[in-house]
Amino acid sequence: MDIEEKRRRDEASSVAQTTPTGYLDSIDSATLTLMAGICLSVPAMISLSAGEPKPLSPMPLLVVVPAFLVHVGAVIVPVLLFFAWNPSLFRGREIVPQRTYWLLGISILSNVVWFVAGWKWGVEFEGIRYVRLVGIANIIWATLLVSLFAAFLKRASFKKNLFLHWMLFVWLAWYAFPYLGELP
Repeated sequence: MDIEEKRRRDEASSVAQTTPTGYLDSIDSATLTLMAGICLSVPAMISLSAGEPKPLSPMPLLVVVPAFLVHVGAVIVPVLLFFAWNPSLFRGREIVPQRTYWLLGISILSNVVWFVAGWKWGVEFEGIRYVRLVGIANIIWATLLVSLFAAFLKRASFKKNLFLHWMLFVWLAWYAFPYLGELP
């Protein structure tokens, strides 16, 4: 057997081999869910980092109200709510529960009402630039989330379910229901 023929046979056999699995494929659903949940503390920390409402740290309701009560411990609130909202992620559930679609819709509509009701106070205390930037960010978040939920509606998988929930809770922990008004 000459070298050229051996090289062709090796190339053909390497094409027929299955591609190796990625790192995330080797991690079980409970560990992935735990890692994703813990990572939710990062946007919560960012949202409180400035100490006052800023475009990159708008102090959302989900984090700022607990921060008034337990201060730094408030960053774990989104983590705990993420785990409580869909515990079936720990078991690798592939289908997004119907209640999550309701949560998305109600959160988006409530966020619009929040902005309408708080616009005047936000402009007075944080400024028009802040209110506009955070409003635009929320429109982008809402559009992204609705698009992702629609795109993954018929393509169920655990990773997609985890990703959709994680993105929803990132928005809730970082930009949804931003602080509009005077700080106490």
